[in-house]
Formats: sequence, C-alpha cells, structure tokens
Amino acid sequence: MAMRRGAASAIRALASQRYSASSSITTRLFHASADSKKIVGVFYKANEYASANPNFLGCAENALGIRDWLESKGHQYIVTDDKEGPDCELEKHIPDLHVLISTPFHPAYVTAERIKKAKNLQLLLTAGIGSDHIDLNAAAAAGLTVAEVTGSNVVSVAEDELMRILILVRNFLPGYHQVINGEWNVAQIAHRAYDLEGKTVGTVGAGRIGRLLLQRLKPFNCNLLYHDRLKMEPEIENQIGAQFEEDLDKMLPKCDIIVINTPLTEKTKGLFDKAKISKLKKGVLIVNNARGAIMDTQAVVDACNSGHIAGYSGDVWYPQPAPKDHPWRYMPNQAMTPHISGTTIDAQLRYAAGVKDMLDRYFKGEDFPAQHYIVKEGELAPQYR
Repeated sequence: MAMRRGAASAIRALASQRYSASSSITTRLFHASADSKKIVGVFYKANEYASANPNFLGCAENALGIRDWLESKGHQYIVTDDKEGPDCELEKHIPDLHVLISTPFHPAYVTAERIKKAKNLQLLLTAGIGSDHIDLNAAAAAGLTVAEVTGSNVVSVAEDELMRILILVRNFLPGYHQVINGEWNVAQIAHRAYDLEGKTVGTVGAGRIGRLLLQRLKPFNCNLLYHDRLKMEPEIENQIGAQFEEDLDKMLPKCDIIVINTPLTEKTKGLFDKAKISKLKKGVLIVNNARGAIMDTQAVVDACNSGHIAGYSGDVWYPQPAPKDHPWRYMPNQAMTPHISGTTIDAQLRYAAGVKDMLDRYFKGEDFPAQHYIVKEGELAPQYR
C-alpha cells in the first residue's frame, strides 16, 4: 500500500508540473475551438480485475481515471475495447470524434481509411510509448497531431526485458512447468541453463529503454554491445561499458543474447527475416518487447524449431491481441506473454497523468512537451522517418 500511495503521489506531482508554452501551432489541432469535444478511448477490458486495485487506470472500466474531469468540462468521453471490424463500437464514433486515445497494449489500428472517415479528428494520443498502430504518414498528410507519453514506461519495459533474459538464460520455464505437473527432472533444466555473467548481449536500438537495459545489465559483468542510428556520448558509453556497433550484420554473430529495442517503422518491419536470422549465432536467445512485426513470424518459428534460436521471449505480437492459432504460442523454447511489460500499475499512473496533461493543453491551445510529439505540423519524429 505504501508503494501505491508513493507512486500516486509522485504522479500527482508530475501531472501538476507545467511546461512553458511555445508559439501556437498552425495545424488542425490548435485551430480547435473551446467547444465540447468528443473523446474516444480504446483500452483493454479488465472485467473482474477492474476493481482489484484503485490505481488500475489503464483498463476500459477505469479509463485512465479522467472521466469525471472530462465530463466536468463539458466533454463527451466514450470508452470501449471493441476496435476491430466494420461493425465495431470504435467504427461508429470515427466520423465525429475529435480525439482518439489508444494504448500499445490493446491498439486501435488507425488506418488511412479511418483517418479519411474521421472528418473532425484533430488529435491522436497514445497512452504509453509506441504509436506504430497509427498510419503516421496519413496522419501527417491530414494535418493531425500524434503524441505519446514519452518515458512513461521506460523503467517498466527495461526491467521486464532483464527478467526475460534471465528466464531464458537459466532455462526457468521447464522447471516451473515441472512443479505444476508434479514432476522432478533436474537434468531437463540443467543441460541448457547458463550464467548471464560473461555473455555478450546486444541491443538493437539504444534509446531510452535500450540504454536503461544496458545500465541494468552492467552489474552482471556482460559484454555489452549496441546498434543504433545515434552513437552515445563517449562519457555515457564509458559509464555503461557498452560498445557501439555501426554495422548490425557484424554485431549479430557476436551476441549470445539479442534484445530488440527499435521502433517499428517501414525500415524495421520484418527486419529479422530468414536471412537476418541466419546471421545470428546458433543457439542465440532473443528478447523482443519492441514490436512483433519487426520479426518475420514464420522465420522465428522455423529457427526455434531447428534450434538456431534456442529461446525466444517477449510480449509483443502481430496482430494484437494475438489469435489463438498464432504460431508463436506453440513453438518450442518460448517464454511469451500478452503485451504487459509497459502496463504495470506504476506505468499506468505515469501515462494516465501524461494523457491528462496533454488533453488539458489541447483544450487550452498550448504546446505539448516537445519529446511527446510523434507527428507535428506534418512532420514525423526522427525515429519514425
């Protein structure tokens, strides 16, 4: 309870901070009048768990905790988890909504077709990090603003990645399953369980999450490599103890463990196909909490079946929610979960506060913190170009 109170207090402080507003933006967003707005939120449904924790804000039932605030200002707030198909609840509201809020954990796919139908749409907000569920080029062409709560779940995802690395390295899951099934077979676990110390770990992408993961890995005495479009400052690189690899194809064969930390863009979609996976060390372990579509689904399955990939773990799939027949559910040596890494209670408090802050600024015609913009004035953020 003390942790919950402390987290809630910290988020209230965050939400109360104000950033200086810069010059007004000449886009559809900041031409909005002060009239009542129709805001639609798409979140995963929690059912019986919705009331289990007062800080469980990220579900459809609790709707980021902003309903009373929005309605007190005269705005309409529609919330649903029904987001797929021509007859879904979201589709009914596309023509006249002004703001659409979604999350990476239960994404509302905002296609060019939906954007074309959304005549009143001005603002697309992501409660969390990662706005690849939106056709960003179509949003930019339509004069929309796209923003997310940058930094809101960096710690959450980096911690989860470290956990998954250890789960794979120590061959944890077979032992867990043995306990559930009333079995006891040490050899089944020990024949492919290793120490993390001394292993080479490479992250593909070293932004906020990738960099924090490298910092978390330093005490394990690993050999740390990173590939990114930007090289870290030498002082930071030395503090972390990580080595920059400009050529991804040269980094991959060096790594015992690969962690995917790059955004999903046109350049990274399907990046890890059969040819790229063939460059990996035989027996490599992969953790992917970035986006499922960065991987070629069948290529991953084939490599796990052959043993080229000795273990694959992550919480991201394509599409989401993953269908029951998704092949990653059934491939060997996987430690997959639903998309959960960035939606801890602490992260929910942070991204709920961030969304509320941006909505407040939107109503006032103020600028957002610069790092939150993904599309602004027809321009995409550098990581999505």
